[in-house]
Amino acid sequence: MNKNKEPAISQEQTRLARFARAMGHPVRVYILKHLSNRSCCYSGDLSEVLPIARSTLSQHLKELKNAGLIQGEIEAPRIRYCLNRENWVEAKRLFAELWGE
Repeated sequence: MNKNKEPAISQEQTRLARFARAMGHPVRVYILKHLSNRSCCYSGDLSEVLPIARSTLSQHLKELKNAGLIQGEIEAPRIRYCLNRENWVEAKRLFAELWGE
């Protein structure tokens, strides 16, 4: 066994990387900030304030949802998006630990 090897990557580091990757685009940062200031909103509301195609918005929402930062609930014919508060708190904690806060 090589004693110079770095320790295995922890589950927390993997979660932090997943959150960071999801936040790696300015539109996604905007969406998270927008949702953090209200309880929920509909994708149509976001498409009215963002200068991107609905299909592009849908992809950004999918990335955030896959990372667990937001959750969507179908209210036909619309989808209501909210922050996943539990994972949002975890992401803030992990980033704070990374930056030594």
